[in-house]
Amino acid sequence: MSRGDVRLTHPTAEDGPRMWRLAGEAGMDVNSPYAYTLWCRDFAKTSVIGYDDAGRLASYVTGYVRPDSPDTYFLWQVAVDSAFRGQRLARRMLDFVGDGFADMGLRYLEATVTPDNTASRALFASFARDRDAEIEWSPLFTGEHFPQEGGAPHEPEELVRIGPFGEGTSQERA
Repeated sequence: MSRGDVRLTHPTAEDGPRMWRLAGEAGMDVNSPYAYTLWCRDFAKTSVIGYDDAGRLASYVTGYVRPDSPDTYFLWQVAVDSAFRGQRLARRMLDFVGDGFADMGLRYLEATVTPDNTASRALFASFARDRDAEIEWSPLFTGEHFPQEGGAPHEPEELVRIGPFGEGTSQERA
């Protein structure tokens, strides 16, 4: 279902509560509303949101530059409202962020992905391929890193590392 064009931009603090709601609706690990609002203030330059023509939050990506690895962007969360799935919004947002990497001096992208998240694995593989970058997968966190009070244990998280990034995309060089 298309709800019109989705415009991508960087978030402001006012977007934090909407991002918190979307995280919950999307069934993601949800942080506090305060965390999303603070994220929008402190990491706006490395995050992106998508709004449709009616002003509805359709999607977001949160990420930051790793303090101990200033050439590495860590992608924290990707969320797409169910009404906007199938429109390549996750990839558009990843490209929006990735297009600014050179200006920020970034050469690598990292994220964590559970073994069964085939959509995220495909997203990162296509991003690496289109940017002529290497992609590596390695274990990072086990289920023991995520304490649970009842319910199913958290799956392990594997680290995906993409890079180094060259000048422009493979499409721009063609």
